[in-house]
Amino acid sequence: MATFNTVDTIVARATPAGRGGVAVLRLSGVKVKAIAEHLLGTLPVPRYATFTEFTSQDDGVIDMGIALYFPAPHSFTGEDVLELQGHGSPIVTEMLIKEICLLGARIAEPGEFSRRAFLNDKIDLAQAEAIADLIDSSSQTAARAARRSLQGKFSELIVSLNEEVTALRVYVEAAMDFPEEEIDFLSDEALTKRFETVRNKFSVVEHTVQQGCLLRNGVTVVLAGRPNAGKSSLLNALAGYEAAIVTEIPGTTRDLVREQIEIHGLPVHIIDTAGLRQTADIIEEEGVRRAQHELSNADHALVIIDSSSDNEAVVNTLLGELPEGLHYTVVRNKADLSGEQIGFAGDTKNTVSISALTGAGINELREYLELTLGYQPAAEGSVTARRRHLESLRKAMAFFTRACEILYEDSAAELMAEELLQVQNELAEITGQFSSDDLLGRIFEDFCIGK
Repeated sequence: MATFNTVDTIVARATPAGRGGVAVLRLSGVKVKAIAEHLLGTLPVPRYATFTEFTSQDDGVIDMGIALYFPAPHSFTGEDVLELQGHGSPIVTEMLIKEICLLGARIAEPGEFSRRAFLNDKIDLAQAEAIADLIDSSSQTAARAARRSLQGKFSELIVSLNEEVTALRVYVEAAMDFPEEEIDFLSDEALTKRFETVRNKFSVVEHTVQQGCLLRNGVTVVLAGRPNAGKSSLLNALAGYEAAIVTEIPGTTRDLVREQIEIHGLPVHIIDTAGLRQTADIIEEEGVRRAQHELSNADHALVIIDSSSDNEAVVNTLLGELPEGLHYTVVRNKADLSGEQIGFAGDTKNTVSISALTGAGINELREYLELTLGYQPAAEGSVTARRRHLESLRKAMAFFTRACEILYEDSAAELMAEELLQVQNELAEITGQFSSDDLLGRIFEDFCIGK
């Protein structure tokens, strides 16, 4: 884990490495003014784009471009910030960085600009994470949700919930501070209503966070089945083009073939695998091993059945080979040959008949996946969230549930107040009001250099 020294002045390229039309360098720290005066000849007018030369103390002009100066505290990091927009030559960019380092800066660590913004109270931790989520978003819906989190919408949900818990805790602690009062605070019907209000808000926030995790991470769906059941044909049908080779020869697919599709904005990672069977071919055997490995890590499996030839025994054998607890859908392919009705088979909710060759039933399968994966099309209020947010929220819910049990069991105000304090600590960790250095290190080390 990198050690962050906020006293240093840092520099990093904010645009991707390699040749390009423009390269942007970003500096932040106490030496920005002095570096700007040496490099540019003068300190640029704050928040105005200034066309100028970037000069070296020894070699003259390195480049010409635009300089933007943002004095503290009105900058992204809360420190003095300088951005230099020059020509996108890797050589020129490295010359500039070298010169800036000679003037007293150092290369920034991953996420160091965003971490300084967090430490200087320019953004909270959830907003900082939303920056990385916006950069990494894999669908338009995910990008919009990340933008709302960056604007503080997700943090507002958590802060609002925390305020409700605070009000509840104040009410409970009143019973501890004024024990001589005749009114029994803990048996007051108003307290029960307050608990119910907070419980309902927890449910709303949990649903929002679950949807945010799905949008950010997507879900992994593995295609499994016997050779020639039509797994690769189904992958192609879902992807909309020929992503995998399809032949009549059993065992054509020996390695993993990965594609990503979207279902109403939800990123779905589809993995086509080798047909599950006993084989003496060492290459195909390795493919089967990899298929089983992917199934053990999948969120959902589509078990592909050849409806024109596979009997019930084959289906049961395949289902028996799935990892315990894995959610699955039985997809009866080749309905164009078997004559089965397209769509859901009778009363069975997790079996659907399709024809990957003709495309019949593919839309029904997409709609079914959307429902069974627990995703709902994003509304205007959707946000992006991470697994750590969900874990902290669920820990907070566990403490809150314990506080409810105390209320109904023994009405011990001191115990109830302690549980509510733990609820607040867990919620505060989401936004970073209470965060360990280890947590911050794990979060920011995954950021891009320059962010």
